[in-house]
Amino acid sequence: MKIGVMSDSHDRMTMIRSAVAVFKEHGVEYIIHAGDFISPITFNYMKDIDVPFVGVFGNNDGEKAFLRKRYKNIGGLHERCFKGEIGGLKFIVLHENDLVDSLAKSGDYDVVVYGHTHEIDVRKVGKTLVINPGEVCGWCSGKHTVAVLDTKTLDVEIIDIARI
Repeated sequence: MKIGVMSDSHDRMTMIRSAVAVFKEHGVEYIIHAGDFISPITFNYMKDIDVPFVGVFGNNDGEKAFLRKRYKNIGGLHERCFKGEIGGLKFIVLHENDLVDSLAKSGDYDVVVYGHTHEIDVRKVGKTLVINPGEVCGWCSGKHTVAVLDTKTLDVEIIDIARI
């Protein structure tokens, strides 16, 4: 199974559209968003996904009730974290980075996904894969990136979505 991972879209509508296009192009079967959607209007650029979706709120997401309402038909948005099985792997998804290393070291999860730093981070901690796809928005790094995870091989591809 291929899973698309994105974070920190920060209302950058054209890049959200590009991320969705890249995920479709790569045949992803599930999409994870690690927070900082910002505005409920971002849904207008995500609504055409036809695969399961899960997201967590970030520190800049203020209109949480309306964000939940807008996204409820394509998947759930969770307050602090999402814990669950996707593609046969145990995931935890959170926005902020302060617990990432502890969660990875615990061995309780196969994959820890986070955002917040706007920096790409793909590494193994013991047997746990850690993924931060960077930022969709490009506001901090100037890069517009997402990740595609292959759950069978645990290979992660970082993709520049600005090329679309």
